[in-house]
Amino acid sequence: MARVIIDPITRIEGHLRIEVEVENGKVKDAYSSGTLFRGFEIFMRDRDPRDAWYITQRACGVCTSVHAIASVKCLDHAFNVEIPENARIIRNLIMGAQYLHDHPIHFYHLHALDWVDVVSALSADPQKTAAFAANHNNSPKDSVNHFKNVKARLKKFVDSGQLGPFANGYWGHPAYKLPPEANLMAVSHYLDALELQKKAAQLQAIFGGKNPHIQSVIPGGVTVGGILDVDHIASFKFAMQEIMSFIENVYIPDVLAVAPAYLDWAGYGKGHGNYLAWGLFPQDTKHHTKNQTFPDGVIYGSDISKVIDADTAKVAEHVKHSWYEGAEAKHPKEGKTEPKYTGLNDFKGIDINKNEKYSWLKSPRYEDNVMEVGPLARVLVAYGRGNKDVQELVNGTLKTLGAPAAALFSTLGRTAARALETVFIGHEMEKWVDELIGNISKGNVATAKSYEIPDSGFGYGTTEAPRGALGHWIEIKNKKIKNYQLVVPTTWNGSPRDDKGRRGPFEESLIGTPVADAKRPLEILRTIHSFDPCIACAVHVIDPQTNEIHKFKVV
Repeated sequence: MARVIIDPITRIEGHLRIEVEVENGKVKDAYSSGTLFRGFEIFMRDRDPRDAWYITQRACGVCTSVHAIASVKCLDHAFNVEIPENARIIRNLIMGAQYLHDHPIHFYHLHALDWVDVVSALSADPQKTAAFAANHNNSPKDSVNHFKNVKARLKKFVDSGQLGPFANGYWGHPAYKLPPEANLMAVSHYLDALELQKKAAQLQAIFGGKNPHIQSVIPGGVTVGGILDVDHIASFKFAMQEIMSFIENVYIPDVLAVAPAYLDWAGYGKGHGNYLAWGLFPQDTKHHTKNQTFPDGVIYGSDISKVIDADTAKVAEHVKHSWYEGAEAKHPKEGKTEPKYTGLNDFKGIDINKNEKYSWLKSPRYEDNVMEVGPLARVLVAYGRGNKDVQELVNGTLKTLGAPAAALFSTLGRTAARALETVFIGHEMEKWVDELIGNISKGNVATAKSYEIPDSGFGYGTTEAPRGALGHWIEIKNKKIKNYQLVVPTTWNGSPRDDKGRRGPFEESLIGTPVADAKRPLEILRTIHSFDPCIACAVHVIDPQTNEIHKFKVV
C-alpha cells in the first residue's frame, strides 16, 4: 500500500496527521491524529486564577485573543463579577478585529492555493486579467500595468527556482479549473492581503494593547480607560473601514469569482451534518447570556428549520482513542488531562484493531453526537434562528452562484460561510463603535469592576473562535486553580474516533472525496483546509494496490 505524506497541511502551526485509505479513486476511510502534546491544563494547576487569561491565550499564536476572552469570561463567572457595558463593547470590538484579521488570511494564504494554480498565472494576459477583474471586483489596484508587474514578480520567482511562498504546490494538477487570468488575479490579491494582515493586526492592537497576545482584558472588564477618547476610537473606526473596503470589494468578489469553477465541491465534505455554536458577541453583560449577535444553537441532520438551544452541560470528552489515562467520557468540569502515550506503530499507519489510541486530541461529543463547529455552524444557526441579515447574505450568494441550499453542507459551503460572516461582523462592529461613542458622550466611561477571588468556586466561559466553539472551565480551591480545562475548535473538528467508533468531523468529511492522483492529494487538502485547522500535519494516503512512499512539503 502507498503512503503519501504532506507536511504541513495547514500552512500555519501545530502538528496534525491525516491518514486516508483510497479505493477506486475515492477516500474509503480516514484518521485524524494530533501528534503534539501541549499540556496547558497540567501547568495551570495551583496557579493564581488571574494568571489564566494571560497564559491560556499562549495556546495559540494565531487566534490568541479568543482564548483570552473565553478565559476572562470564565473568571468573571467564577468571581461573580458583571462587567461594565463599555467593557462588553470593547471585548466585542477586539474579538471582531480578530475575525477581520483571521478570515481573509485563511482564504488567501491558507486555502486559496488549493483552488488557484500559481504557475498557470504565468500564461495569463495582463489586459485580459484586468478585464476579468473589472467584471468581478472593485479593487482600485487592478490595472493592466499592475497585473504586468505581478506577473513579472511571479516569473522572477519561477525563473530563480525559488517560488518562495508558492513553493511545493501541486501546480498543474488536473483538479485546478480556473483560467490563467483568474489565477493571476488571485495571486495579485494574495499579495495585497499580506498588507491587509498588518493593518488588521494594528486594528486589534488599538484596544487590545498589542497583537498577538492582547494585554487589555482582565477579570471584571478591560483596562483601556486611558485611551477611551475620540482620537483612539476614530483611529479604530477608520482602520476598520479600510479593512472592510478590501473585504467587500476584493475578498467577497474573489470568493464569488472562484466558486463557479468548483461548484462540484458543493457535493463533497459534508460530514455528519450536526452543528454546534456557543454564540458570539454578547449584547448585554449578564453571565452566559443568550442575547448574542451570533446566537447559540445545535442543529442535527442538516435540518436548519430546527435549531435547539446549546447547553454546555451536555458536553463530554471521550478518550478511548486518545493518548490519555481513563476510558470514561467526562464533562470538562470533571475532565482530566493525564497523558498516556502508547505509540502509533512508529507512524507507519493507523490500525484501530492493533493500536487503539492514535491522537493527542480528545473526542468531544454533544449529547453523545459528533458535532462540527466553525463558521458554517455559526451561519447555519444564525440563519435557522431567523437573523435577517445572515439570511439575506446566504440567500443572495446561493442565488448568485445558482446553487441549492444543500450546497452549504460541504467543503465549498464552509469557505463561503467564512467569507459571509466576515462581512456581517464588520457591519455589526460599526454599530458597536457608535454605541461606545454614545456612552462616552453621556459621561459613561467605566471599563472595569472590582472583584474578590473566592476561596473555592467554579466557572466557565464560552465564545466562538474563528475556527469554532471554544470553552474554558475552571475549578478554584484555596484561591488557586485546582482544575482548568479547554475544549477548543480543532478538538471538536479534528477529534479521533470516540468510544463508539464514530469518526470525528475531519475524518467523516473526507469519506467519498475523489483523489485523482494519490501522489498529489490536492483534494484532501481542500476539505481539511476548509475547516481551517490551526495545526500543521502530515497527510498519509494509502492505496491498497501499491506499496510506495511519497513525501511532499506544502507551505
